Amino acid sequence: MHSKSVLAVAGALFLAGCASTHHDEHHAPHGGAHASVDDGVVAHQRHELEKNTKGKGFGPQSPRDIESMAGANAVAFNEAPTLTKMNLCNIHFHKNAEHKGGDFTKYVGNGDGKGFGTGYAYAGTLTATELKGVGKKVCPSSHGDLQPGDTIEVHYVFSTAAVGPGPTLGACLSEAIKNPQLRVEAQSYVLVNDKAALDFRRLAQFGDVNGYKQALSIPANTGNPVQYAGSTTGPDYNQVGSPFQVTWSVRPKAAKVDIETVGTWCEGNVFKEDHAHGVRNLVDNAQLLSVIPK
Repeated sequence: MHSKSVLAVAGALFLAGCASTHHDEHHAPHGGAHASVDDGVVAHQRHELEKNTKGKGFGPQSPRDIESMAGANAVAFNEAPTLTKMNLCNIHFHKNAEHKGGDFTKYVGNGDGKGFGTGYAYAGTLTATELKGVGKKVCPSSHGDLQPGDTIEVHYVFSTAAVGPGPTLGACLSEAIKNPQLRVEAQSYVLVNDKAALDFRRLAQFGDVNGYKQALSIPANTGNPVQYAGSTTGPDYNQVGSPFQVTWSVRPKAAKVDIETVGTWCEGNVFKEDHAHGVRNLVDNAQLLSVIPK
């Protein structure tokens, strides 16, 4: 197969993973507007995931409970370099946290069975002022918009390929390296109506540092990141395994961000992100989880 064709196929597979493509998936609206499927639907998806991965050599999967260290997946791969030795290639976010643990342990429900209206939310308390509506739609899509009080999990994606920040996770691949090492730095934010909260435009800034494309403002005060071996995420993998190997670094504490700055970012950014993506079911099958080092 021609090298460009190989890259296109790899990119297409990758795009089905950690985040959906720009047009295909949207987030669930605030307030549970999606009808929630019953537990049997989620149980069936978990059964299908087990059936479709058993004995096929899939590596450890994501997302997971970052407070549960146990895992029985035997597939090992080299840990990705520290983020300062990799290139930032993409930033995107999911509506509700995909991971569970730390400040984001409130299960919001099963959602629509397709990744929307599910996941984990900030378990802390917010003031009435922080929850006050902003009077306009923020990052709207066909599945709704973001509201004060919502939780988002932001994925800062890094690659060992010689690439720069760009749209979709295809930006993480190159003609020279079709199987780069991948790292995702995950940070959950709770959206508030507060001008004094963090500015998402600053949180998503990037630049050149020592020859690498870097995210310049990932919070450094949200707890020691939980690092583990996993995969790409997103609801396309609810019933099948992800073949991509990813080193995850998940910060356990959420930070408050001014919702209006998120909206401004959605109106125009190099990543062409204008909405939140869907959530993959939490992986709880030990055979699909790595051990988290203590």
